[in-house]
Amino acid sequence: MEDEKVMRALERKALGYETDEVVEEYAFREGEEILVKKKVTRKSVPPDIQAAKMLLEKQTPPREMSDEQIAQEKQRLLQLLKEEEN
Repeated sequence: MEDEKVMRALERKALGYETDEVVEEYAFREGEEILVKKKVTRKSVPPDIQAAKMLLEKQTPPREMSDEQIAQEKQRLLQLLKEEEN
């Protein structure tokens, strides 16, 4: 059960998601706390490359890679991270 929750959370982070950010402002009137302002903003959380990598590693059996393949994969992932930062 806990493993399923972790996998669902990892999938969500790997694929990206939308969430609502709620900001509320309160004031005190006659000794009571009253909601004065409420702002709801829809935020888009982009996919996380590290989570996607973890998910793929968990779902596929390990494979043997040559040193050259590992270096190429490293460069590919570094390029993806650089593009994500920009």
